[in-house]
Amino acid sequence: MSPVSRARKKSSLPTAPSVNGLFKDVLRDFSAVAAEPGPFDIDLLGSEVVGQWRDVVVEDEPESQLGLELIAFAQRKITPGAAALLAALKVLAESEEERSAAAEALGVVLGRGIPEPEWAAEVGQVSVGECWRTGDVYGDESSLLCVFSRGDHSLGLLALLDFTEGGRVRDLVVIEEPHEVLAEMRSQVEEDGELVVLEKIEPADAHRLLVSGIAATDALDEPDVGEDYTRFHAIALTWARSLPEPTEVPPVAEWTAAQREGAVTQFLADTNLPDADAAREIANLLVDHGCRVEQANPLRVGPEKLARFLESLLDGEYELEDEDAVAPVVLSWAGWAAARAGLSEIATAALLEEVTEYLGEYLSDDDEEDDFSDYLDGTESAEEALEVVARRRFAVPELSTVIGDEELTDLDPGDPEQRRLLVIGAHPEYHESLAAEEFDGADGLRLALETSIVDQLWDDEPAEVWTAAQNLLRQDLSRTEVLDRLVTVLEGQLTETEEEDQLDYDLDAYRAALAEI
Repeated sequence: MSPVSRARKKSSLPTAPSVNGLFKDVLRDFSAVAAEPGPFDIDLLGSEVVGQWRDVVVEDEPESQLGLELIAFAQRKITPGAAALLAALKVLAESEEERSAAAEALGVVLGRGIPEPEWAAEVGQVSVGECWRTGDVYGDESSLLCVFSRGDHSLGLLALLDFTEGGRVRDLVVIEEPHEVLAEMRSQVEEDGELVVLEKIEPADAHRLLVSGIAATDALDEPDVGEDYTRFHAIALTWARSLPEPTEVPPVAEWTAAQREGAVTQFLADTNLPDADAAREIANLLVDHGCRVEQANPLRVGPEKLARFLESLLDGEYELEDEDAVAPVVLSWAGWAAARAGLSEIATAALLEEVTEYLGEYLSDDDEEDDFSDYLDGTESAEEALEVVARRRFAVPELSTVIGDEELTDLDPGDPEQRRLLVIGAHPEYHESLAAEEFDGADGLRLALETSIVDQLWDDEPAEVWTAAQNLLRQDLSRTEVLDRLVTVLEGQLTETEEEDQLDYDLDAYRAALAEI
């Protein structure tokens, strides 16, 4: 949840047709800036130069060290621009080898009579100001703002931290007006305090978050980062050296098999999902995912963390026995973990809403025809959402069917007529008779009653139908067997009315019969 950033404007480093052309352009830029630099101009330009060579791959020389080549190029020049570049790189270059080479090359250039820049001792030297961290209440992402000063001038370094991937840094931005960004952070909390948190943190903690987050990103082969990440990478590492060293954090022990099993068992006991085997399988995967991406807090829940889990399913990282159970189990997990974390009702409801959207995308990408949000229509609270999804997914597990030779897809479960088609589609043994309009008698009555049961489950009227269904599911009966038992109960309550060929039942007696199951 990063605020709108007032990022430092990018200087115009021209695109060179060759490496030597690039080097000449760099010296030309430093010559122009070094004469009368602003308080942070050298730091920023040096960082952009270092970032630029990180992105450049020399044709036929993918392993070439452009930093060392640039330093050697500058050492051969007897110009103030060369001295300025080397004075910057001996501080801003990212490896100790490059910083040492730049310092040695600067000595060579100065030995030829070129004066050392007046500002050379100030490069990378900053005073540390306040450090603030804002982010979503779930802990998926945070924006870390560190204020650095030189004299009367201040800049902010804003780092976007992604805790769904171990707290790595996704982007880096230098901010010209850090006080305005902090004001925006505070405004976000005032407007949306149930979903956004803001805290002032110790500079040593900021050091740990920033440096470890950058290291985690740099360890990836192809990290997904923002467009400014490489541009401000060097300055971030340089200024981070001014932050106090963090205290050593004890290593986090991996969860044992018993801890993982304990979490899954507690989840199943608290949620009482109908298909315990499928729920256990998916819950085990959720715990494994949490241990892999966030060893310090495997059960932390957030919309982005669950989105990453669904992406891993789509990418085939895990194999599932029952993919139809993913949506209700993941949504139940979200509600259970939110309650465990003590999230507010508003935060929990927002979490479930976002997870529902992700589940809709997951089902769509997984070649399922249903839109998971259809099952949540009309729900208000987090608890209601969890109950409604379980009940309606049981009543209408599929939104596509085949009747005779006709394939029906993307049916609306909220429409009673389309629900009836789904019930009919589940009974191919009746399709021929229905097409010939010869379907009546006992079979016709049973099909009509099953449709009524599905309608009652969808609308939760009477509520005793779903309670009875859950009791039957706990007896390890299949959905088909449960529906058959419920139809039998309803059929046993039917009585003839005064109107010809009309049947009715006493609602109170029906409820009592259901309660006996």
